[in-house]
Amino acid sequence: MVELQELETYCDSLLDVQGFSDYCPNGIQVEAGTGVRLLVTGVSASLTLVQAAAQAGADVLLVHHGYFWKGEPPALRGVKAARVRLLFEQGLSLLAYHLPLDAHPELGNNAQLALRLGLGAAAPQEGDGLLWGADIEHPLDAQALRRHIARVLEREPLHIEAGPRVVRRLAWCTGAAQSMIERAAALGFDGYLTGEVSEPTVHLARELGLHFFGAGHHATERYGVQALGQHLAERFGIEHRFIDVPNPV
Repeated sequence: MVELQELETYCDSLLDVQGFSDYCPNGIQVEAGTGVRLLVTGVSASLTLVQAAAQAGADVLLVHHGYFWKGEPPALRGVKAARVRLLFEQGLSLLAYHLPLDAHPELGNNAQLALRLGLGAAAPQEGDGLLWGADIEHPLDAQALRRHIARVLEREPLHIEAGPRVVRRLAWCTGAAQSMIERAAALGFDGYLTGEVSEPTVHLARELGLHFFGAGHHATERYGVQALGQHLAERFGIEHRFIDVPNPV
């Protein structure tokens, strides 16, 4: 068993929480207990995931998308109240790590996605660690790359065909990072992969001349929290279980 506060302190240091200006609090968001024997991880702290973690007997739920986002109403009412009420009723604490988990060079969403896609030369492209890129060792026809992404993520990505037929350099940032497409183009990449797409993204891809792959916010961010959970289980000798709540977005 490990104390919740010790777990948070370790994660804060490991993920360099102080190095990020984020849209939500990182670390303990709901403190409903102290000791941790079973850690459940998941992508987003929906009511369905909270219920599943409680049913599994978890002491802590660790997620990438937690609560208390900047700009949202602060009152605990409605959906938010139901989620937080269940956490306290079940003695289930909530830990959340957002941008720090995206950027970590080994356990982060971007690094873990690169491992699964087989991008061995992957590296952050800029100082914040959020935009990653790699030269593809064996350049792929854009349609072959689309099929490869679909196999790995188990979902068909939206593909805007706008670059050269063969993709030699791919950039990516998991989640809702469609706005980084111009940064990717400026760095000389001919393909860009992220989770979500906006209406202007299609025009930008065509006018910038690079392939865009929108592979799903949830689908691209399933892996960092799993890697972090497994790391914590090994580090502290606790049990870890990942629970996936499928999301088509």
